Amino acid sequence: MWILPLVGYAGSIFGFCFLTMAIASGLYYLSELVEENTVIAKRLLTRLVYVIMGIHLLLWVVDGLSFWATMLGITCHLVYLGNMRKFPFVKLSDPLFIMSCILVLADHYVWFKHFSSYQTRAFQRSSYYDDVDVPTFTQIASYFGLCVWLVPFSLFVSLSAGDNVLPTIGTEPIQDSDGKAKHQGMFKAIVDSARGMIGESLSGMERP
Repeated sequence: MWILPLVGYAGSIFGFCFLTMAIASGLYYLSELVEENTVIAKRLLTRLVYVIMGIHLLLWVVDGLSFWATMLGITCHLVYLGNMRKFPFVKLSDPLFIMSCILVLADHYVWFKHFSSYQTRAFQRSSYYDDVDVPTFTQIASYFGLCVWLVPFSLFVSLSAGDNVLPTIGTEPIQDSDGKAKHQGMFKAIVDSARGMIGESLSGMERP
């Protein structure tokens, strides 16, 4: 068969593109909700940080996860909590924000190595009768989604960058219907910037 595999590849590409656009649309809508309800969003994110730190401790005490990796995870969330000082505004040159970006990558790497060690021990066991408790893919993926990436990703969607952070964003602040200055979410600003560049490119292609 020659044509059917090509149809399968094309369908996979289109499916991935539609899924990406659906996720981006959902995040864009969430960013707008945060703009309108910053007080509630700050309260929810703050509580979420404490809940996840509690989950870290429970997983260490009950399930015996790595102590040092757990301490790193808790430290990361304490740093994320520091970004809530001036929520929802953030300065990209703020050392605390830069540290958060570095720590989320370090946290991901450390936990990836930790869970990989379970697979290594399972392959190196001397007998198939040896009991090796290996987490399933669903458990590992859920851990990364909830305990590693949920808070930093939520902050990325919720935080608002200062003016002139992106070169395509105007210098004038956005105003609401009452004429008051209105902050714009970082994720929403990036999407609007990308959409503007795509629109300008398409307009240039349509010109004779």
